Amino acid sequence: MSNSTLSLFVRVTKKTQEAEDIVGFELADPHGRPLPAFSAGAHIDVRIKEGLVRQYSLCNHPEERDRYHIAVLREPASRGGSTAMHDEVHEGDLLQISAPKNHFPLESSPRSLLFAGGIGVTPILCMAERLAHTHADFEMHYCARSRERMAFIERIQQGDYARHVHFYHDDQPDAPRLDVPSLAAAPDDRTHVYVCGPAGFIDHVLSSFKAQGWPASQLHTEYFTGAVQNSEDDESFEVKIASSGASFMVPKDKTVYEVLSENGVEIMVSCEQGVCGTCLTRVLEGEPDHRDLYLDDAEHAANDQFTPCCSRAKSKTLVLDL
Repeated sequence: MSNSTLSLFVRVTKKTQEAEDIVGFELADPHGRPLPAFSAGAHIDVRIKEGLVRQYSLCNHPEERDRYHIAVLREPASRGGSTAMHDEVHEGDLLQISAPKNHFPLESSPRSLLFAGGIGVTPILCMAERLAHTHADFEMHYCARSRERMAFIERIQQGDYARHVHFYHDDQPDAPRLDVPSLAAAPDDRTHVYVCGPAGFIDHVLSSFKAQGWPASQLHTEYFTGAVQNSEDDESFEVKIASSGASFMVPKDKTVYEVLSENGVEIMVSCEQGVCGTCLTRVLEGEPDHRDLYLDDAEHAANDQFTPCCSRAKSKTLVLDL
């Protein structure tokens, strides 16, 4: 990834164990200057080491300018990012980051329903604290496999908004269970829904609300991981660069981004899983095989842009606006 968007340097001022397999980092300007402002739901890109950039949601109150607070789950199938953050980044280290970006903003609405699954609590917590600060009407539903894996539980319970938050632990058979269909049973045009967490959790919440007739315009989500893909039937295809006329074959075992990078064509990437939109590229000719979770159904149907980090082609050739 190009470092052109990684314009800030911050120091790790605190590293804490927030829950089982979850570590929190507080980041501050090395010279004590205010950091760029951010809004609830925002994230930053973090350059962990050479060639490794990952995105992390900001989970402190959005009016704080003296620090950014992120939390990182150690992923069992880590591609290097979470393991490096846990094991190789320490208090006192300098990190290169981007300014905050927000693809998951709070909308102006009379009421909000917030759903957090596991590490998906990071942007949801920021939203809850913002809504509480503005005395807005909201509920937050927070699910985790166990209390030990539930980050920020004490912070939430000590907050003046604790009465708005409901906790659910999978390891307590007699504890209340999150009943999403009941919460979705009465569509309400005054309420917007926000959900973040594992893909299965997100899909369950969204499908429950859609089944009750809630419009997509009131349902908001942010994925942390890409969709599981079956690549058995993948075939090679050609990509052409409109500006130069150069063409390259993309084999079944490589992504468009990998092939272009190997041939000196630079595309900015971050998540490499089709969830962040950093690599979004215009398509001038051909039909993409969309495999991202960033674009919505209408944007997929338009077929005029795609994510080269994970998406492929249904046509023999894609002509890219590069």
